[in-house]
Amino acid sequence: MKVRIQTIIILVFIALLFVIGSFVGVNPAMSANDVVMRFVMNGILVLSMVPMVESGCGLNFGVPVGIIAGILGALISLEMELGGIGGLFAAIAMGIGFAVVLGLGYGLLLNKVKGDEMLIATYVGYSLVYLMNVFWIVLPFRNPSSVQGYGGSGLRSTISIDKYWQNALNNVFSISIGKYITIPVGTLVFFGLLCFAVWAFFKTKLGTAMSAVGANPDFARAGGINVDMIRVISVVMSTVLAAIGIIIYQQCFGFIQTFSAPLAFSFSSVSALLLGGASLNKASIKNVILGTFLFQAVLTMTPTVINSAIEIDASEVIRIIVTNGMIVFALTRKTKEAK
Repeated sequence: MKVRIQTIIILVFIALLFVIGSFVGVNPAMSANDVVMRFVMNGILVLSMVPMVESGCGLNFGVPVGIIAGILGALISLEMELGGIGGLFAAIAMGIGFAVVLGLGYGLLLNKVKGDEMLIATYVGYSLVYLMNVFWIVLPFRNPSSVQGYGGSGLRSTISIDKYWQNALNNVFSISIGKYITIPVGTLVFFGLLCFAVWAFFKTKLGTAMSAVGANPDFARAGGINVDMIRVISVVMSTVLAAIGIIIYQQCFGFIQTFSAPLAFSFSSVSALLLGGASLNKASIKNVILGTFLFQAVLTMTPTVINSAIEIDASEVIRIIVTNGMIVFALTRKTKEAK
């Protein structure tokens, strides 16, 4: 398997962070555990990029559309006071329902703006998030865990799921290694199954047609493929996976974040996929797994090591610098490779 020089550089940088961290008081076992947890938290959100890339719709900067669907499913699950693994999968089922509806509208819109999908997707994501900011205030949720404490109406910006389905999937067959490392086997297996399902889909006739549309839409159209329909299917798939991904993220994180929170996932998911070696019209499961690991490892270790070294809590500032730096690196690398 060919390993790109960029991947080697980032892996060496991660190794150096662990080495330096051991000299400035960073617990390597705890840091490794954080990397694994962030990997499973974000993996499905990165996976949601693959269908749209393969169909030629570009990088899904409109991933907040799927995230909104997942948040709706999660909130209704809390409203019904569903807990445990059943509550988690009920949230996923409802999130998928909303994602199909939103994905259809999103896909039809992108078919009207061919060639400008990534630009329009960004505006769609922002527009829907801020539209939903109004609905988070007026929707008739009544669960005391969800609504504002004083007025009894309008959602909190951060909602705890501790009493419902926090770590419900993480705890399935989880393995503890020493004092600091806990491997969330259930979530890893679930992520693996979704990766396998996406991989298997692209081995089917429909999946092959989707890849053909992304590679050369004119040739695909000449071969009798309904290009517009395939593109819509890819957008629906991406939106559904994003809805599932945010619910898995929530059960790991322990909170549902509303209002502007969905905007935080677009560029990080895109950057992770590009760091894994994907291009603007080709992405694979290998790109998802490698990119998610690289991105989350750097994002986890850099603030931790620097904070310990300088003994100043600047983690959020450092995280923003590192995140945007990796995004710039990923996007500029792809631009150079395209020339």
